[in-house]
Amino acid sequence: MNPKSSYDYYLILATAVVLFIISAICIYSMFYFKLEQIQQMPVTAKLRYMNNMNTVMAPFLIALIVLLGICVPKRLLQTGWLNRFSAVLVLLALIFSIIWNVKVGLAFVLIVSALLQIVVLCMALAGSRSLNFEKTGYWVRVGSSLLHLGLIIFVLDVFFYRYQGLHLILFWATTVSTTIGIVFCFYADSCSKLVKKIR
Repeated sequence: MNPKSSYDYYLILATAVVLFIISAICIYSMFYFKLEQIQQMPVTAKLRYMNNMNTVMAPFLIALIVLLGICVPKRLLQTGWLNRFSAVLVLLALIFSIIWNVKVGLAFVLIVSALLQIVVLCMALAGSRSLNFEKTGYWVRVGSSLLHLGLIIFVLDVFFYRYQGLHLILFWATTVSTTIGIVFCFYADSCSKLVKKIR
């Protein structure tokens, strides 16, 4: 098996598993909230429920952020440099977590990932051949870049949801990025034909 393909495969698999677990926890918590009528309980009970759910979700959210911190530079770097970059990124995140707190360390990873993904998106839009993608095709690459950017912004939105103005900006950014990314990925041939007709 090609080491690069194997590396990509395990990263994709790990990300899919983590996202599935996060989705399952969210669905379970919504049904539990409704069935147990948490909304009618005292404020202390509601807060206890929220803290319990946050505690359960935290390790999977951390795992997702770490995986994003590896997946994004994978488009730009070869495996050897990717491992070095990931090690430095995790080390810096640990240092920030010790100096300030875990939230700051994770936010640092997300912000670096978002900036790198914007670079990847710009290069994909420019048609760069130096990017490392599993699939070929201009629109698929642009769509994949938008999807990854939308996912990163979504996780950032979880961090900054208390800031109403920023929350709305991040919410719409992730909605637009993810929606357009899905269209480009699933309808790449149609997008290509449409552009050719317009030209």
